[in-house]
Amino acid sequence: MKISDVRLTVVGIPRHTGFVSKHAIVELFTDEGITGIGEMSDFSHLPQFSLDVNDLTAVLKTILLGKNPFDISLINKQLLSNFPEMMFYYEKGNFIRNGVDAALHDVCGKAWNTSVADFIGGRIKDKIKVCYPIFRHRFMEEVQENLAVVRTRFAQGFDTFRLYVGKNLDADEAFLDAVRQEFGSKVTIKSLDFSHLLDWKEAWRATKRLSQYDFELIESPAIQNDFDGLRHFRLKVDHPVSEHVWSFRQQYEMIRHDSVDIFNISPIFIGGLTAARKVAAAAEVAGKGCLLGTTQELSIGTAAMAHLGASLSNLNFTSDPTGPELYVSDVVKNPVNYENGYLLVPGRETPGLGMELDWESIEKYRVPDLSWGNISVHRLQDRTAQTKA
Repeated sequence: MKISDVRLTVVGIPRHTGFVSKHAIVELFTDEGITGIGEMSDFSHLPQFSLDVNDLTAVLKTILLGKNPFDISLINKQLLSNFPEMMFYYEKGNFIRNGVDAALHDVCGKAWNTSVADFIGGRIKDKIKVCYPIFRHRFMEEVQENLAVVRTRFAQGFDTFRLYVGKNLDADEAFLDAVRQEFGSKVTIKSLDFSHLLDWKEAWRATKRLSQYDFELIESPAIQNDFDGLRHFRLKVDHPVSEHVWSFRQQYEMIRHDSVDIFNISPIFIGGLTAARKVAAAAEVAGKGCLLGTTQELSIGTAAMAHLGASLSNLNFTSDPTGPELYVSDVVKNPVNYENGYLLVPGRETPGLGMELDWESIEKYRVPDLSWGNISVHRLQDRTAQTKA
């Protein structure tokens, strides 16, 4: 089997908050009539530069055409040479490699008539506990808006939430207090997510203030790649500390500095399922926990994470992939399913990732490119249509 063609299709799909995220759908065609699909998820994030889709397609064709899709390790090595790790959280090269790698796994699973979870080692679980994100408060009036989100999602079966914090601690505290008063032990706050917005000392002071409320762990409480700061923070708090992995060098430094308790693993940030499995293995060797992170993918990217999580023996914390629930639509006929706060892994009866493209929806949301337009940094950080300064 050989890869015969590559196609990228860009869609811009609004979130329920009003923010429009752009994604590139990857299709790898083969000479045996099997087509694999992947997703370069959520390009609408910092840093604020865009890619030329036609140029990117041409580059990928030079790498992929004529290759055997089962040569996943070799192809990933070539992709890494062309789109190297840059030690940055939202590195676009990682997004590109992730989309291609997912499509390769989809091809291979379809060719063998097996699911990706079984293809990469066998599924240990059929569902993954997840949390719903509550986006960052900048203004006190957003507390009631976010409390309404908790009510709505709790009624749908989500009982665990991740709170982005650090911009308005008065509002953060008011929200946590309101959740405790209204829901008590029925709702769990999985984490306080600082998203690298504060240095470790500021994050520590904020954590001390918010520690009167129950939460399970703390995420990204230092500036990116501040491994010493992460370690200082970790030694001062009682809660486990989690950080995303966006390069192998960065993971090495976090292990060397003993900076974290939990590695937040997401194929989009490390460059694909192949790389994510290596990160999970390194975490297991280092005695660290794991959870699945997210940039809020559509169903293709979320399905890839579900297959990954289903095959990991050290996925031992509540994970984050609830992206499809945040958007007004999707690009597949059979979106991933959630049940009582769990992401259901696509079944064994659907080979590959288990996703089928919905071209009617794709055409509705198709956009010509990945360009930016007039988007403020605040909107990019908060993923909302917020226009207040």
